Amino acid sequence: QVNLAASGGGPVQAGGSLRLSCTASEVTEITYCVGWFRQVPGKEREGVALIDDDGSTSYTDSVKGRFTVSLDITKNTLYLQMNSLKPEDTATYYCAAAAGLVAKRLCVLPLETPGWFGAWGQGTQVTVSS
Repeated sequence: QVNLAASGGGPVQAGGSLRLSCTASEVTEITYCVGWFRQVPGKEREGVALIDDDGSTSYTDSVKGRFTVSLDITKNTLYLQMNSLKPEDTATYYCAAAAGLVAKRLCVLPLETPGWFGAWGQGTQVTVSS
């Protein structure tokens, strides 16, 4: 079971930028889907950005043009560059990973359910003030 460690959250003013990082303890799979989710209290976890082993990306509509997901295989690290942040981006952000061909086929937002992601990071809080 891979362990994911997320970092990079914090307070930021509207219009600012943050870069989240998520480092995996090991990468043994060659076919996978990894990405970022966010959750606010009382709401369901929302898929924000996904990327597969081919580098194909998918974003939720509200972050298109502002967020960029990327992967550095040499460092086993997933990134989420967040620009032009808005107060509505305030949430706890989680990284997640799923391996296999089925995961790769399902690696498109919006997801019906994130339940098939087998590994999750601990969450990092992003707070955007107006």
